[in-house]
Amino acid sequence: MPWSTLEDPTSALVIGARGGIGEAFVQSLSDAELVTRVYATSRDKAWCDAGDEREGVHRVDLDLTQEASLEGLVKRLKEAGESPSLILNCSGLLHEGELGPERTWRELDAAHLSKVFAVNAIGPALAIKHLVPLMPRKSPALFATLSARVGSIGDNRLGGWYGYRASKAAQNMIVKTASIEASHRYPRLIITALHPGTVASDLSAPFTKRLRAKHVVFSPLESAQHLEKVMSSLKPSDSGGFFAWDGAAIPW
Repeated sequence: MPWSTLEDPTSALVIGARGGIGEAFVQSLSDAELVTRVYATSRDKAWCDAGDEREGVHRVDLDLTQEASLEGLVKRLKEAGESPSLILNCSGLLHEGELGPERTWRELDAAHLSKVFAVNAIGPALAIKHLVPLMPRKSPALFATLSARVGSIGDNRLGGWYGYRASKAAQNMIVKTASIEASHRYPRLIITALHPGTVASDLSAPFTKRLRAKHVVFSPLESAQHLEKVMSSLKPSDSGGFFAWDGAAIPW
């Protein structure tokens, strides 16, 4: 139930809107007739303070890993009388500084693992905790979070990338578990994990040069358009699912 199939006016929230797919979603949502406001969050305070020239787009400083930051966002949304039907989490961490995805267990680092899990698993869990209660209970709503195919345990054939794989697998379990709880109180809410494909972004840049010639790399806009089509096709019975950019279900 994304913006292409909206029936009533609503606000939307894009977490991790600083660039890449998040920015593509913000642009698309800001152009949607029935989306009244778009709240675009980032940990980059300077970017948020600069504001946005697009009408109805509000930048908000948010650290997804900190509950106090989420509580501040919830307070702002409540004061504005917002009950967003669309919440899209586009945040993610694969590499930072000299630390990147591990090729072997010999490269495992406790601090890096903690940071990756904080962003990729704990952050989405806290977002569900604080933001889902703001969403409408009786009308269609969607909470979608970007996962990754490498987070599929059943599809893991190559090994490596311990922290990223494990944190995305943890995120997938959080999505599945939350969808079961939500079904009792929010029967029309869809909570889903989405794989955007390989996207040209800062996250993937160090690794795309090694891909095979036939491996498709999408622009952020292309990926966002694919994912919007996938979200448009989802039904409440799909809540808790894990879907690729082409709509195919991905094994856990």
